Amino acid sequence: MAEYPVNKGIGRPVEFKGLKAQYLFLFAGGLLAAFILFVILYMAGAGQWLCIGFGASSASALVWLTFRLNAKYGEHGLMKLGAARMRPRYLLHRRKTARMFKQRKKKKGRTV
Repeated sequence: MAEYPVNKGIGRPVEFKGLKAQYLFLFAGGLLAAFILFVILYMAGAGQWLCIGFGASSASALVWLTFRLNAKYGEHGLMKLGAARMRPRYLLHRRKTARMFKQRKKKKGRTV
């Protein structure tokens, strides 16, 4: 029986067959979802060859997409991409320009 190294050391990301970190979980979850859809289609009475074709095509598309994302974005790329989408494109300042550059005076008051 073949042995597959899953992790190569402490402090390094989980890696299996070239897939790193979150792509490994995306890959496993996608294959599980494809299998569940295959079973649901088969139990619903769809044709056997339709179910096999759907399962094979969805699994191969998932494998291709996951390895493509892994090669394109790297280990932390999807998190960086998600963070870039969450930041605002521009900030609104509804104050006059002169007030934005004016220094504020510090108030002398109580100290806590």
